[in-house]
Formats: sequence, C-alpha cells, structure tokens
Amino acid sequence: MVIFTTSNGAVRGFRASPEVVAVLGIPYAAPPFGAHRFREPLPAPAWSGVRDCTEFGPVAPQSAELPGSPVWSPGDEDILTVNIWTPVPDGGRLPVLVWIHGGAYTFGSSAQPDFDGTALARAGLVVVTLNYRLGFEGFGHVPASGATAHPDNRGLLDQVAALRWVRDNIAAFGGDPGNVTVAGQSSGAASVACLMVMDRARGLFHRAIAHSVASPFYTRDIATATTREVAAAAGRPATAEGLTAASPQDLVIASDRVVDDYRRDPASGSRHYDPSLYAPVLDGDVLPTDPLTGLAAGAARGVDLLVCHTTEEYWLLDAVGSSAKVTTEEQLARFAEDFGLPDGLVAGYRAAMPQAPVLDVYLAVFGDLLFGEFGNRLAEVHARAGGRAFLSRFDRRRTGPHGVVRAWHCADVPFAFGNVDSDCVAFLIGGAPTSADHALARRMVRAWADFATTGNPGWPSGDDPAARAHTWSTDDDPAVDRPTATRALWAEAEFPVLRP
Repeated sequence: MVIFTTSNGAVRGFRASPEVVAVLGIPYAAPPFGAHRFREPLPAPAWSGVRDCTEFGPVAPQSAELPGSPVWSPGDEDILTVNIWTPVPDGGRLPVLVWIHGGAYTFGSSAQPDFDGTALARAGLVVVTLNYRLGFEGFGHVPASGATAHPDNRGLLDQVAALRWVRDNIAAFGGDPGNVTVAGQSSGAASVACLMVMDRARGLFHRAIAHSVASPFYTRDIATATTREVAAAAGRPATAEGLTAASPQDLVIASDRVVDDYRRDPASGSRHYDPSLYAPVLDGDVLPTDPLTGLAAGAARGVDLLVCHTTEEYWLLDAVGSSAKVTTEEQLARFAEDFGLPDGLVAGYRAAMPQAPVLDVYLAVFGDLLFGEFGNRLAEVHARAGGRAFLSRFDRRRTGPHGVVRAWHCADVPFAFGNVDSDCVAFLIGGAPTSADHALARRMVRAWADFATTGNPGWPSGDDPAARAHTWSTDDDPAVDRPTATRALWAEAEFPVLRP
C-alpha cells in the first residue's frame, strides 16, 4: 500500500505492477445530487484519516451494461471521481495524461478494462481517468427556475472540475501540473475539442489527443425539444421542478424510451439512424462556440493537437445493433436527404466502392460524417490558425475465422493504452492479439507518451495535416485506399453536424 496526500485528505493506493501504483476512486467534486443536482460541480468534502482508494468509484446514471465494467445502481451518488496510475514516485515531475471516456455522452465509465493506465505509466506518464455526469444528468437542458440556474453542459463542467483537481493535486503523485495532456475518444474526444474552446478550461492543459471525434452538437432549441420529449416519456412537466422531481433512474428509463421510438420510426429524420439524444449544447456560456469554429479562430493556438480516426468507424455500430440498417438504394437516398448531404457524395462513395453492398456504402459515409471527416477538419483548421496539429488513421485489420476484422470504432483504444491482452477487448480486435498486434500497441503507446512529453508523436505536423497523416497498421493488414479517395467529396458538406 502507498499513501498520497491530496487537498481533501490522504489516500491509499496499491501496486498495479512492480513499477506502477494505482489509486482509484478519488473524489474530485461533491456528489451532484440532492440540492446540487443539475448544478455546477462543487468541491469534494474533506475527510479525516486515510481513504482507501483501491477500487473504482460508482459510475454515472445509465442503463448500459458493458463487458468487464461496473453497472450503475440507483442510489450511487459519489460518481465524480478520478483514478491515477503513476510510476513509483522518485521525486521527479512526469507528464500527465488525463483520459475522458466516450459513450455517446450517455454510457461508459473510467473503469472499463481497456482504460487501465498501467502500460502508459510504464512509458513514463502519470495517467488520470475520470467519471463525469452522463445522459440527462450531464447534458440535458433544464429550464431556469426563478433565480436558480441550471447550466447546460454539466458533464463538461465536471471535466473542468477534474482538470482543476489535477492542477492542484497531481504533483503529489509525481505529475507535472505544467505539462498536462487531455485525451479522449468518440464523445470523449468531442469533449476534448470542446474544452479547447472553453474559457473555463483555459490553461488547465497544454496538449490534446482526440480519437474518433464525434461531430454532433446541439443548439439550445434542439436541447429544449429533447427535454420536452424525455419529460413527456417520464410523465413529468418539462420544467425545472418537474425534472428535479424525476429520479435519475426515471430519466434514464425515459431517455431509453425516446431512443426506442426513434429507432422504430424510419420517418423520424436523422435520429432514426443513430438516436443519440445528448450532445454538447452551444449555449454561448459554458460552450461559447462549436469547436470547429473556435479552433479556426485560433481559440487554442497554443495547444498541440493529435487527432486520430479509424478507417471503418461505423461498422462497429452496425455490429452491435445501435445503428439502423440501410440495405436498399431507396433507404440510402433517404439517409442522404435526412442528413442534407451534398449532391453526388453518395454516388462518389459508390464509385470508390464499386463492388460493395449498399450497407457498406452507408456505413462508410456515416462513419466519415460523424467521425472521420470531422476529425480531419479539426486538425486542418487548428493548423491553419497557427496551432500544431498531427493527424493519424487507424487502419489495422486482419483476416480471422469469420472474415476480415475491421478497423472500426473503438478498436484503436486498447492499442493506444497497451491493453490488447485484456479479454474484454477480444471482440473489438478480433480475438487474441498476435505478435504484430503487440508491436503495434507498443508503437502507439510510445507515440502517446512522446506527444504528452514533447508535443511530437513521431511524424511531422504542418499546414496540411492530412497530407502528412500517419497510418497505424500491422505489416500484414489488407490495404484500403478509400479514405483518401473520398475526402474531396466532403468539400461542400456542412460541419459540425447539428441534429436533428
């Protein structure tokens, strides 16, 4: 057991390996329930004695049950916690990497096995992962009630509170508060992009890593309409009083009902294909502008940015059944219309994939719409505004007993964390890792560690990051040229995507 002293009290961790100490479930803010529900996070209360921090804290309210991860239980309230992996302290100051998990702003937690920070800590980083409010608790719009404010983007405010905790406490764990990299994947990566343009987060981190940045953002009108739908499903008025009277479990159940309605209704517009109800809200306060616009204006010019996307993002969403099936040309045309895609874009993908079934064309377009092309643009506008931006693509695939294992959404994360041997990621990576997979994981861990340390992942930056993009693959991966063949088709597409 190893003891550290934080601003709230002493904590006890354990050795995750001979070289690495883990300290789990440290509160960085007060439980956001009761009188604090739907409010900005408040400081965590102090404690006396030594707090045992050898287990992950409770997860945020959600209905998801993820392999190897804890599930939410109604009544769990102390959800705003961080976890730390640090090399055995030797009195030095190491670079810090703060990880924000994905999950469509609705599910997931820092306790997922592929987010274990041991390998990255061995590479010379102090690794921090965190939980934050999800779903309606974190991103639902709550109308004002008299003088009581209920800010939008409470999940983002939680992330800022965690970064402030890191600034004030990470030195006790051997970390350098002056060299912090914030990283995330999917909605976690979009959170990173939001933090880059938020005044409240300014100066709390110095570099950013964004894998598979999710592109949807919501206006206040969209968020307000979603609140009306969720409140109706919960049998409550869409007021602060009505929503506060609904329990977190009530709002989780109501949100799932609204999602199911969209899934069943092909005429429900863009949300039918991927009915994610929650996203950052462009409220003009917590989030003053969308990340693409903010970065283009130079809002984070001094922050180095490393962007990555997989080359077959949306095949995962199809495989796990969270995306509508599009299998006919008529359905594909309706999909393009529902999202307002430029004329000729789908035809261009069809030309680039002449032998592919309709479903594959749809998945390729949707993956680039929601993740790939948006990430490309973030890197490009940041570079043009004077920031340093690096772009990479994860294109690792292999032939397995059931065919080609795709380079799909989330498959890059266990490689970047060096956790490809975890049983819980076997589905993501297509079975047990090969020696080539282990070598790829070592390269990706090294790139993250080098970027967090020096701002250089190992390949050049420049005004045109896409032209210098690095490809992550193994030597025996089948080649796919589609990403470069289809990029020009997006020239007239509007980003960020605002839904519905």
